[in-house]
Amino acid sequence: MSDNLRVYRAIKAALHQLYPTEPKGDFARHLTTLSMLITGMVQSQKSQLPAIARKVPDGNRPPSRLKRLVRWIRNDRITPEAFFLPFAQALLGSLPSPVCLVVDSSDVGDGCCVWMISVIYQKRALPLVWTVKKIQKGHTSDEDHLALFQAVKAILPEGRRVIVLGDGEFDGVPVQTALSEWGFDYVLRTAKNRWLYEEGEAFHFHEVSPGEGEITWVENVGFTKEAFGPVLAVAIWPSGKEEIVYLISNMELPGETCYWYRKRFRIETFFSDQKSRGFHLHQSHLSDPKRVSRLMIGTCLAYLWIVFLGVVAKREGWQGKLHLRSRSDWSLFRLGLALLDELLNQSLELPVFLSPPPSQLKKCVL
Repeated sequence: MSDNLRVYRAIKAALHQLYPTEPKGDFARHLTTLSMLITGMVQSQKSQLPAIARKVPDGNRPPSRLKRLVRWIRNDRITPEAFFLPFAQALLGSLPSPVCLVVDSSDVGDGCCVWMISVIYQKRALPLVWTVKKIQKGHTSDEDHLALFQAVKAILPEGRRVIVLGDGEFDGVPVQTALSEWGFDYVLRTAKNRWLYEEGEAFHFHEVSPGEGEITWVENVGFTKEAFGPVLAVAIWPSGKEEIVYLISNMELPGETCYWYRKRFRIETFFSDQKSRGFHLHQSHLSDPKRVSRLMIGTCLAYLWIVFLGVVAKREGWQGKLHLRSRSDWSLFRLGLALLDELLNQSLELPVFLSPPPSQLKKCVL
């Protein structure tokens, strides 16, 4: 049995595992094509459909496989809500409180930008919901941001503490208002020229800037000319850095605010894994935002599986077998890719989960 076929069967089993009954009809066919798409991405580490089609083990010639993938990408009935959200919801359900969400944007495809909310898991950002637009990075509205947060709120388990982290693009008052009303904690980066109000006196954020290596803050201030709040304003000048970071939060303690904000940068590793270190999403040559979004169903599911394999590598003691024992800096994504290669090379079992594994690891012999 070829490696491509073994990977395809493992992925197909993983996609089917969330459904209590066997999918049928068009939905089953769409799942099968999605399995092919993910297989081609994992095996080629590319997002270009011709490269993916060459790794699909369905017995047809590459042009036929390519046509099937193209039809799937162009099908308006294929949506992240139908084909990714069930896995995102299962993922959130498996994580303990607090749930740390990170929102950010990145260029994808040909002239498109994705806005994504991810959840932090073991120093990695795992994708949950996203929207893709034919627009430059950083140019979208508070309404668009709110729609994204509402989408993730709908799949969050009840009773969990939620912490939202984001950069200055997401510091709008409508977003902060909604997050506060939902009971979410947040830490958002903002600009130094933003207005703050304390006891009716207005001043710019940069007027409370710290020295290098220091932190300054102002409690119970109003934010922007709307005087939204009260909120906590924190300014940090990390040692050795040229830039001061300005944060706005509804948390009470400056130290807690800084602790959580440091986790925001983990979404940068996700985008790197989707691009240069992983599936080269930025080279897909797709320019239609809906088609880019459908392609991302495949890249995000592929990413979840590879990260899961990285978790397996750590839990099952594979690290010393996959690289030098003196090395301990491999990410879960890199560990997952290495473990997949080793399992295929040794004709060993392929784990089939697409979310963090329970203590009793379920496997599928292929």
